[in-house]
Amino acid sequence: MFHQLFNNLGEMPFEHDYKCYPVSFMATDNRSDVNTGGKIIMPPSALDSVTRLNIPYPLLFSIHNPVANRTTHCGVLEFVAEEGRIYIPYWMFRNLCLQEGQRVTVKTGNLQKGTLVKFQPQSTDFIEISNPKAVLECVLRNFACLTKGDTISLSYNNHEYELCVLECQPTDAISIIECDLNVDFAPPVGYVPPERQPPPEEAMEEAPMIVDEEAFTAFKGKGNMLGSKKKKHLTGEQPRGNVIVKGPDVDFKIGKIIFSRVMPVTGATVDSEAGFEAFKGAGKTIKQKRRK
Repeated sequence: MFHQLFNNLGEMPFEHDYKCYPVSFMATDNRSDVNTGGKIIMPPSALDSVTRLNIPYPLLFSIHNPVANRTTHCGVLEFVAEEGRIYIPYWMFRNLCLQEGQRVTVKTGNLQKGTLVKFQPQSTDFIEISNPKAVLECVLRNFACLTKGDTISLSYNNHEYELCVLECQPTDAISIIECDLNVDFAPPVGYVPPERQPPPEEAMEEAPMIVDEEAFTAFKGKGNMLGSKKKKHLTGEQPRGNVIVKGPDVDFKIGKIIFSRVMPVTGATVDSEAGFEAFKGAGKTIKQKRRK
């Protein structure tokens, strides 16, 4: 019976009311590391209580503001605060809608390990980071758990960024200690995607019909044979004359092909030339005839 009572006492959660202050109210200077994480500073008596209650590690707590009915979850960084006080990061202080010295209820809890979390940056400056997932992975080492609806703060390259937790899986409050966590991002607040503009269409100028009276005609001459006969035109062959040079086809339609052909001008004739006779000259010899 005593052993069963001891086990029941060990399963009792830790719950206590504290006056809550932001980290800037601590007597110790330069505690900026607390503001960029998700862990709080508690008094030494809290460590004694969780030890006597045999609460398993890691120690995860929920902080509840009964006035605004707001709740968040966190881990513990140190047990060095004054008795009756706790110090929390400023972003957590703001999410709980607290006033300095207001009482909150701190209670231990057991959270499931997270599998997915989705963030939404609160400004478009976050998309200027070259590798945001690597930066977030390094920053989340200072966090023990995440709660849906919280807006966390992270510091990178001397700049403060705020991220809203839009979604957590498998529950609305998850532990991120030693877990395989998938991270996703929603478009930042105020982000306007660039509009896709269609490529400018090049206007095709209508070229007028041009008639070139002195156009060049290839192979305009007549062929000559070694014989004395003149070359005659083949039956049905028309001599070539001046041609019409057309401009571009401005009535072009997609899917239709038009083959432009050079048409001879009707009625054009070619002037006849004088006939050519091969080997028309007289022959000569070097040897002279003997006189009789």
